[in-house]
Amino acid sequence: MATTTHPTARVTEPTPPPARAARPAPRSRRRPAPGVGTVLKWVVLALGALVMLVPLYIMVINAFKPQDAIISSPLAITPDTFSLEYLQAALTSEKFNVVRAYGVTLLFVALVNVCGIALAAPVAYVIARGRSKWHLGLLLLFVSGLFIPGQVTLIPVVFVLRVLGLINTIPGFILFETAATLPVTIFLFAAYLRTVPRDIDEAAALDGAGKIRAFWSCIFPIMKPVVATIVVLNSISVWNDFVSPQIILGPSSGIYTVTTGVYAAVGEFSTDYTTVFPTLLLAVSPAILFFVLMQRHIIGGLVAGATKG
Repeated sequence: MATTTHPTARVTEPTPPPARAARPAPRSRRRPAPGVGTVLKWVVLALGALVMLVPLYIMVINAFKPQDAIISSPLAITPDTFSLEYLQAALTSEKFNVVRAYGVTLLFVALVNVCGIALAAPVAYVIARGRSKWHLGLLLLFVSGLFIPGQVTLIPVVFVLRVLGLINTIPGFILFETAATLPVTIFLFAAYLRTVPRDIDEAAALDGAGKIRAFWSCIFPIMKPVVATIVVLNSISVWNDFVSPQIILGPSSGIYTVTTGVYAAVGEFSTDYTTVFPTLLLAVSPAILFFVLMQRHIIGGLVAGATKG
């Protein structure tokens, strides 16, 4: 009888992993000391911030203080001197109807933005898509308006509006403000449209859309960043404008914006700081709040128009 021999099973032990080399301890990296240029930059920025913030701080805290406290300590405020009665008096003042002034100014802001964008967007589209020297010359013609102060053009504008019968009227004021916003609006729109690919225009043309329909249906919807930038810049410009409504509308029209209403309210009470500071605070607060909330759109629109996409 044959015996079957089974081979002896070999047990293999697992090979231990190779020992890892010890990593050297990371060296502590010291930040280089700021250079003279960096320190100088921050000093200039700090001084600029002080120049802007100190007057704002004085206006805000003195809007809640009595006359003697404003004169004796304009930079300090205590719970004893803090009061809301002066701000409430400014809100209900007969000299300056702040609610009505807000409504009138917001109406002007909305109309100027709509008219300016409706006029500037097609012009900028033609300039951005044009390839000839005439298109560049047209852009330079509009941009040259940025170098002409608006106050210089007021006297000839008054004569023109008087001939047209639009002086001391809302349409005349809207036309002037719209024309004043066109240079910067066309410049930013044209810069942004140069970054938009021409393939969108060609695709719209293949679908049978004309140039006007292609622009408003396909190109304009993707211009939201730069449109938001223009709306912010034009809104603040119209809100803070004093000379134009004071001359074009005039006191005889009975139409007061925020700035002209403030002038009418504090003109005869210029030494009564309990009237001046609360009225000024009511005038500038919406503009400051609007700018703080919308400043990211300004940066986004400018950056989008500055890069070639």
